[in-house]
Amino acid sequence: MNFRGGKSAGGKGCEEEKARRPGGWNRKNKGQSRDEVAGVLQQSRAFEPKMTTATRQEVLGLYRRIFRLARKWQASSGQMEDTIKEKEYILNEARTLFQKNKNLTDADLIKQCIDECTARIEIGLHYQIPYPRPVSVTPANT
Repeated sequence: MNFRGGKSAGGKGCEEEKARRPGGWNRKNKGQSRDEVAGVLQQSRAFEPKMTTATRQEVLGLYRRIFRLARKWQASSGQMEDTIKEKEYILNEARTLFQKNKNLTDADLIKQCIDECTARIEIGLHYQIPYPRPVSVTPANT
C-alpha cells in the first residue's frame, strides 16, 4: 500500500509506526500532543507586545512621507550633483534606520523613534539640509 494506505515499506502499518514514537507524531515533542504544543505556542505569542494599528499606520505614513520628500528634494546649492547626492542620502538613511528599528516592540522606544523621525523631517525642510542636525556641546570650564 501507499504511505497513506496504512503500510510503510517495511510492511508495518501506520499505527505501529506511531506506537514506536513517543506522542505518536514527532520525536521532538517529548510526548505532548499537537494541541498541547499549539497551545504553548499561542501562549508564548500572546505575551509578545505588538505594534498597534495606529502606530503602524503612523510609521508607514512617515516612511511614505520621507520617500515623497526625497522625490521632490532640491539641494540648496542648486547644483544637480548635490541634489542627486542628497536624494540618495535621504533614501539610504531612511531605509537603514527603518530596517534597524523594524523589530522594536517597546511602545516608548517606538514613540521616541517616531518623534526623532518627525523632528529630522521638520529640521531638514526648515534648513534645507537632509543631514542630521549636529549637536553642539559646550566645553567644560576647568
